[in-house]
Amino acid sequence: MSEILTTSAEQILTISFNRPAKMNALTRDMYAGLATALNEAAGDFGIRAVILTSEGDHFTAGNDIGDFMANPPTDSDSDVAKFLAALLDFPKPLLAAVKGNAVGVGTTMLLHCDVVVASPTAKFSMPFTSLGLVPEAGSSYLFPRLVGYQRAAQIFMTGDSFDAAAAKEMGLVAQIENDPITAVTTIAKHIAQQPPQAMINTKALLKSGSHDAVAAVMRAEFELFSLALQSEEAMDAFMKFMAKKGK
Repeated sequence: MSEILTTSAEQILTISFNRPAKMNALTRDMYAGLATALNEAAGDFGIRAVILTSEGDHFTAGNDIGDFMANPPTDSDSDVAKFLAALLDFPKPLLAAVKGNAVGVGTTMLLHCDVVVASPTAKFSMPFTSLGLVPEAGSSYLFPRLVGYQRAAQIFMTGDSFDAAAAKEMGLVAQIENDPITAVTTIAKHIAQQPPQAMINTKALLKSGSHDAVAAVMRAEFELFSLALQSEEAMDAFMKFMAKKGK
């Protein structure tokens, strides 16, 4: 069965991470599937909104470290880069339903979503520095502007996690619901009933002040991320992580 599931109903495309046994840790193939699904939805007039969600108890544990080490995304044409570009440039309303852990890219991708609904169990973290890496997906630009510099710096520099209530207070999520997928689908249906070109233009206006800046920051992040991936510091951190996970 595919590790990226897509279903379409009532002009809404739902994209679901489907690797629950591994807490939906993302592989290169999953990134490729996500990029393809978003790009196809962008060009499909029959799709008015897209929802990102997951199977199982968790949104995503972030990158699959084993796959990541075997296939490091050091090329600007990598599947990871294609997914991030698809996120940045996605022209239609993008929503997310989050439950359980949202680690690394599982949190940073939410910064590109227009509406996020989380369950009370949701737990967010961006432990890049803990792995010898740097923030990605434009998060070093978007997150401080959302929550303030010092709060962002503390979260990035410590790798500390935060819960759904904190995420809502920060503005990372719009609502906390026991059944986030039902709640976000209700919102998506309302959005899908609106005039589509007005919706696309409204999103473009909302993003217009930051799009080019985020794109530039994402390029810088990717260069530093690629260099960090090849460093002894990151390799040591990855090995410690794998050893800890194996216990």
